[in-house]
Amino acid sequence: MGVGQRLALLAGATVVATAASAQPAGQKVTGPVAVYWMSAATQSGFGIPGAGGGERPSMTSIMKMMAGGGGASHSLILQLGSSTKPTSPPQAEHLPPAGLGVGDSIPLVTPQVQPQVVHEEGDRPQIPREYQKPRGKMLIFWGCGEHAPANQPVVIDFAEMTPEKMAAGKIPPGLAQLGRGIGGRPMQGPSASRNATYGDWPNSQGRRQVTPTSSLVGDHTVRGDYSPDIKFSLDQTQDFLPALNLTTNARNPSGSIQLAWNSVAGAEAYGAMAIGASQAETVVLWSSSESQVAAFALPEYVSNGDLTRLVAAKTLMGPQTTTCTVPKEVADAAKAGFLQMVAYGREANFAYPARPANPKTPWNIQWEVKVRYRSATGGLLGQAMPGMGGGGGRTSARGQQDQPPPSPADAAAARRRAILNGIGGLIPH
Repeated sequence: MGVGQRLALLAGATVVATAASAQPAGQKVTGPVAVYWMSAATQSGFGIPGAGGGERPSMTSIMKMMAGGGGASHSLILQLGSSTKPTSPPQAEHLPPAGLGVGDSIPLVTPQVQPQVVHEEGDRPQIPREYQKPRGKMLIFWGCGEHAPANQPVVIDFAEMTPEKMAAGKIPPGLAQLGRGIGGRPMQGPSASRNATYGDWPNSQGRRQVTPTSSLVGDHTVRGDYSPDIKFSLDQTQDFLPALNLTTNARNPSGSIQLAWNSVAGAEAYGAMAIGASQAETVVLWSSSESQVAAFALPEYVSNGDLTRLVAAKTLMGPQTTTCTVPKEVADAAKAGFLQMVAYGREANFAYPARPANPKTPWNIQWEVKVRYRSATGGLLGQAMPGMGGGGGRTSARGQQDQPPPSPADAAAARRRAILNGIGGLIPH
């Protein structure tokens, strides 16, 4: 694409937060006909299942960590939704820049609707003859600091969650907070249920995945028989976020655990959480938020408006923050635990055509694009991992250099033992 064409495209593709909220009073707004979301993630270490998009640690990732890391990986999810229904089977594709390294075309496949399975009377699950009373406790901590405040932990006793008490509305203290998020508005992207026609990737037709060296920088085109042509360009500041790496993850002499990490170029906020076990049937949860939220509350992505608000409320740590102390009480209770950290980037938003300056002129939006960014890392709480402090020495497009750490043979052997001992039942066999 030539310079003149690119300038014309950028003039038409206006960055917007939300089309409906940005409209002048009285201006009629229609559309968008199509909505396209790109969710770009960087992951180092391993993630906690269900915690902000983390995946269950696989034996492959664990062995890589014991062998000295393995560097950071990239992942990308593409979602196209449209209000238009094609007359034939839907077809759509994304033409990416060469730097993405996945070929000239990415197929956006419409998922097949699975028929509902109707169970006969005899197939219904049977109610157990004997009710087994739930057992165990959950300890909930939050906030950074040497010691947990006097009002912590919140203890949830599962033995109090009997059917009779729950039916009577006697909910154990803290249980309501357990299911509460960080206070961000849910991000609802394109989906088969919200759009007349929908396509996504990865899928069975496009098995080629992005790699640690893949880049989003360049011109992108999305086209199909149920969507207007979508054209936009991402610059160096809109590439995958650099790797988030823990530079310190060790116990202090006081018994607390000191966390420190590299400043991720492009990150607007950070969040941390941990899950561990103190003894049989006791689970320990902790989050870095200064207000009580569930430890599993870290979302995959956060909108620009929520980033600003949640940092101001100290629910998320600000972009200048690179340290956090896990309280001694958490470290003592969680004898073996997993740590997950997330760096949130500012999303890029585009819309076409540009909003008319005259409020009397209707704004008929053809398409909107949202590109979301996150970078995460995970490991064992209080135990240094191989690869801490670097991700293979690669310089990202955002301009951050990952520095490789020293790895003496005796230290590597000690880390292997620490990983195997620390896993201790948290990963199912």
